[in-house]
Amino acid sequence: MRKLNSGIVGIDQGDVVLFSDFEDDGQMWRGEGPRMSRAPVRFSEPFVTPPVVQVSISMWDISNNTNTRADVQAENITIEGFEIVFRTWADTQVARVRVAWTSFGELPNDDGWELY
Repeated sequence: MRKLNSGIVGIDQGDVVLFSDFEDDGQMWRGEGPRMSRAPVRFSEPFVTPPVVQVSISMWDISNNTNTRADVQAENITIEGFEIVFRTWADTQVARVRVAWTSFGELPNDDGWELY
């Protein structure tokens, strides 16, 4: 469990279209084997410490000719942002993916003060 020291907790959220590979016959649609797509996300304002970030697929368009294989994660989380990472493998054909994200963490407390 993570305990927050601040009196102010921030929640930020958004939706990101990672790719739309069916339009240009991109690697997620036509490729085979391990494939990955990354998208940077910046928070609306910095947190005090790296927040907890939750990601989920909010839309996907996948071929029904192959098995559905997908992994989505938040990586490289900092106080200012993170990266959404989508992975697929084998013969899965993915046309489009949109990922929703939510972050929870400590915000600076203007009423607080620090002793040096």
